[in-house]
Amino acid sequence: MTTSALSALKLTDARKPNQVPQVVQRRNKLAKRIWQQIELAKAQEQGTQFRVAKFKSYIDTATGERRQVETQMQVKQWWFTTQTGKLAISVRYGSRVLELAKGKFAVEVAQAKDLTATLDAIKTAVLAGELDAQIDAAATKLRTAFVK
Repeated sequence: MTTSALSALKLTDARKPNQVPQVVQRRNKLAKRIWQQIELAKAQEQGTQFRVAKFKSYIDTATGERRQVETQMQVKQWWFTTQTGKLAISVRYGSRVLELAKGKFAVEVAQAKDLTATLDAIKTAVLAGELDAQIDAAATKLRTAFVK
């Protein structure tokens, strides 16, 4: 008698959820933007440019069919030089700058080479849910701007 390949595996009744909770969607959105900042910082260290490929769809007026065109989107950097000459990173959710702690809107970085490590730490904090309250507040403010 032969044994089944499935009998060696641990089977479960778990199913993939149909919808991702909104808080997780927001975390992922911010983590994606932080990844772009990390790649931008790496590109600047190497002296190259970083652009994100984005697809735009339009309807061709001559034929009436929908087409997609790949365009390059330039990523704006979140870091800046402070009045004291040090680098600081402000974390943005949409057009809003997140308040990371009470009255603190930026993270100070000692040198330009520390940008990627600092951004990685911020990304880890976002994925761990440490900034959920700030993300929710920023998303609420953004949403109210669209309500008529």
